[in-house]
Amino acid sequence: MTPELAAKFNVIDSFDNHHHIPEHFAKVNEAASASGKVGIISCGWDPGYFSLARILADSALPEGDSYTFWGRGVSQGHSDAIRRIEGVKDARQYTVPVEAALESVRNNEHPEFTARQMHLRECWVVAEDGADKAAIEEAIKTMPDYFEPYDTTVTFITQEELERDHSGLPHGGSVIRSGRTGFDREFNNTVEFTLNLDSNPFFTSSILVAAARAAYRMNQEGQCGAKTLFDVPPAYLSHHTREELLAHML
Repeated sequence: MTPELAAKFNVIDSFDNHHHIPEHFAKVNEAASASGKVGIISCGWDPGYFSLARILADSALPEGDSYTFWGRGVSQGHSDAIRRIEGVKDARQYTVPVEAALESVRNNEHPEFTARQMHLRECWVVAEDGADKAAIEEAIKTMPDYFEPYDTTVTFITQEELERDHSGLPHGGSVIRSGRTGFDREFNNTVEFTLNLDSNPFFTSSILVAAARAAYRMNQEGQCGAKTLFDVPPAYLSHHTREELLAHML
């Protein structure tokens, strides 16, 4: 939708398929450049704010390693994948960082991880009456990409329990950069950017509002084409005046 809308309007989106961002960027850039509009893509919190955290930390610590942990929080895409399984009435899936992995990174041990070593998948499932729960659990745990690469737990609950205990959409996570400085690289340094969100959708929409503010300002200056948060001056995202930013944020 973004390339079609960028042919007429300044636009923002939260496109989050990391592997296809370059392709998406090219399509939006073609449309927005032709129309003289600005299209800021992939401006949620990952990609988006976490992307900024990664580039800032990497810039200051070019010799090091970056790690991204998601959760504990509800993964809406993974929850939907469970709900598509035959016999499933409803479901919530939580992505949970492995505490030992987090601790290792924070201790500047520079570990190399598999996906299984970094995150757990915690599934809460409401089965249809008479459904084969063993088959549902097997389908979840063997699902390629979504669950097969991870240690996954499946717990069956009632609809009432799901609505009581799992109705929210919390999420969050951390970007951690561990790097060395000094003439002999003798100093360890850790940069960590963390989000703890009661509502993933509401926080994401707040970032989109800020990006829309920036898109308007950039277009008013005569800029056009596709952009990411890498291309946006931080002051253009803010609702404060430049005077307020200089006095209180710098």
